[in-house]
Amino acid sequence: MWGIVPAAGRGSRIQPLAFSKELLPVGSRGDDGTARPCAVSEYLLERLILGGADKICFVISPGKSDILEYFGDHYGSAQLAYVVQPEPLGLCDAVFRASTVVGRDEDVIVGLPDTVWFPAAALRALPAADLSFLLFPVEHPEFFDAVVLDGDRVTEIQVKQSNATSKWIWGAFRMSANGFRELQALWNERDRGDEYFGTLVNAYLAAGGRGTGVKAGESYVDVGTIDGYRTAMALLAETSAGNGRSRLWAGASAETIPAASMTNDGVTA
Repeated sequence: MWGIVPAAGRGSRIQPLAFSKELLPVGSRGDDGTARPCAVSEYLLERLILGGADKICFVISPGKSDILEYFGDHYGSAQLAYVVQPEPLGLCDAVFRASTVVGRDEDVIVGLPDTVWFPAAALRALPAADLSFLLFPVEHPEFFDAVVLDGDRVTEIQVKQSNATSKWIWGAFRMSANGFRELQALWNERDRGDEYFGTLVNAYLAAGGRGTGVKAGESYVDVGTIDGYRTAMALLAETSAGNGRSRLWAGASAETIPAASMTNDGVTA
C-alpha cells in the first residue's frame, strides 16, 4: 500500500523559514541511543507505516529538494519516491500526481505532513473501502474540513465552513485502488477545478459514491501556525510523560489549554 504525502505547499502561515515547513523540528527522537530533533513530517511517515504503507510518495514543489536530501530513499521499513507538483494547485492536484507511481491495484493512504495526531496507529481502524476518513474532534471545525455523518456514512464535507455543523474533521483518509481511480476520473471530468479534496468528495457522494467516517482519532494539531506549533510541543510533552491520550484541541494555543486537560485521560467529543 502507498502512503501519499502532499508537501508542495508554500507554508506561508509559518514563514520565514530557511527550509521546507515539512522539516520544521518538532520534539525529538532517539537515533541509535542519541536524541536528535524530529522533523514534523516524520510523525506522519511513522503513522502511514503503522497504517500499512510500505511505499511512500512525497509530492514536492521544484524548490523543495531539501526534503529529498533529508529523507533519501527510505524511512524505516518504507521505500520513498518523489513526484514534482510544478505549482501549488491544491490537494487534489497533489494527491493525483502520485498516480505516476501508484499501481492500478494498490490502495493509498493520504495524510498531511504538517500535523501531529494521536493515537499513532489510528489508521489501522480504516476499512479497505473505496473511501474512508480518519476523524478527529476539534474545537474549531471551521478551520478544517468538517465531516457530517449518518451513522458511519459520510453525507457531506463542510470545507472551511464558518457554520460547520460537525465538530469532527478528517485528519487522513484511505482509498482503495478502485476508489483512487474513480475519484481521479471524476476530478478530471470536473476539469480539475477542485482545489480542496472535500469539494470533490461532495461531488463523488452526489454521484452515488460512498464514504465512511471512523471516529478513531483523539487529538489533532495543525503545526502550520505558531499557536499550532506551541500546542504540538505541549502535546508531545504530555504523551512522552506517559499520558497516551489527550484533550488538546486543534487550533488552540498551548497557553489557552486548561491545566486539567493536560492530565485527563478522556477525550472531549
